[in-house]
Amino acid sequence: MTLTAVKAAAYTHHLHHTSPDPERLATFYADAMEMTAEKHGAGWLVRGPGRRMIFTKGAANGLGHVGMGVRDVEGLAELKARAEKEGLAPKPVNATLFSPGAFGVTDPDGNLIVFGHAREDKPMKGLRGPLQHVTFATQDIARFQAFYVDKLGFAVSDTVIRQSDGKVMTVFMRSNHEHHTIGVFFQNRTGVDHHSYEAGEWGVMKDWCDRFSERHIKLDWGPGRHGPGNNL
Repeated sequence: MTLTAVKAAAYTHHLHHTSPDPERLATFYADAMEMTAEKHGAGWLVRGPGRRMIFTKGAANGLGHVGMGVRDVEGLAELKARAEKEGLAPKPVNATLFSPGAFGVTDPDGNLIVFGHAREDKPMKGLRGPLQHVTFATQDIARFQAFYVDKLGFAVSDTVIRQSDGKVMTVFMRSNHEHHTIGVFFQNRTGVDHHSYEAGEWGVMKDWCDRFSERHIKLDWGPGRHGPGNNL
């Protein structure tokens, strides 16, 4: 099986979320995650070193799209050809953070994934923490995995299996050298579960914890070691 997405070195470039109050959400992320917020068309663009978020008006917790960057235009072309061959009907997308040629495909749960070659970005100052992965909830893990692995050429990195009956509960999939760029949990709903940033080392994680503490932002988990991958 050809690992087309891995060959293209696809990575999480940006996220587009919807909110009834996108300005409020943009303001929160700009302050909490040490990013700058600016008007962006009808919405807001929030940026920091290696992390970019777009917020537009819409449903709470809504996903506009996941923006997956690729290493070069050749890899993008191969990925689009693979999507066409697999019958995914890739559609041209005018994604402002990508150069012309970006395209989007919709996964079985209705999540729009946009692949593109990133425009040159101006250097940003601030704490290290690029976007690293997005994890979804699904009611059908096998179908979800088949879309990303069999149709787009992601590779499975890890699975979590329930001991009581052998049911697959979690699948981690990669599209570059990192442990995973897309993850999926079996739940009784569909949509985004969480997105993640790469701190890289303990000292940077400490700096982020200090920043959240100064803003009275509660930590719901950690810091500590994750299960699969054993990463900090």
